[in-house]
Amino acid sequence: MSRYSKQQEHHLDWKPRTILGGQVASGKISSMDQVYENGMRIQEAEIVRHLLPEIKSQVVHVGIVQKQTDAGEMTRFGAIVAVGNEAGWFGIGKGKASQMRIAIDKATNAAYLNVIPIKLGCGSWECRCSQLHSVPFKVQGKGGSVTIDIVPGPRGLGLVAGENIKSLLKLAGLKDAWTKSFGSTNTMSSTTKAIFSALRGTYVTG
Repeated sequence: MSRYSKQQEHHLDWKPRTILGGQVASGKISSMDQVYENGMRIQEAEIVRHLLPEIKSQVVHVGIVQKQTDAGEMTRFGAIVAVGNEAGWFGIGKGKASQMRIAIDKATNAAYLNVIPIKLGCGSWECRCSQLHSVPFKVQGKGGSVTIDIVPGPRGLGLVAGENIKSLLKLAGLKDAWTKSFGSTNTMSSTTKAIFSALRGTYVTG
């Protein structure tokens, strides 16, 4: 079975619960750009899966969250998941549950609902090509105690960043960039928030 027919089969199970979902399922809305240009709010993860069939998800972090209750200590899992199509769409989500798998599923669902467009470009003075391989200009994002700068890089440079940051930028669609980070980048909730904030800045300030 081809991937296309599998994808069709997958969507046959989807029963849209929102007006936007109905418009996407019926083909009235056929791209994520249309959704964003019209300021529509995404409330179903299936909308994103339908419009961005190549989107991938990546578990960024799973941790144990101890919670004190009257009955004693309760263990829950907290997950952070990133999603992206490696071509200008990216999202981050968090989820908590008593089982790890459910926490990851909740975080994945939240990431789909938080997907944002990233403006790719070539802002490097050393390169000045017209390809969409980097950011169009320097952007900065903050999350908790972490600040991250993403600086345009010339083609062929690759992503100059730690492994965690590199994999998230790749998911968003960046191929070449320098990054500078300040603060404790081991705290993944702050780091992912800082990256999300910086990448969102490609549109907000551009």
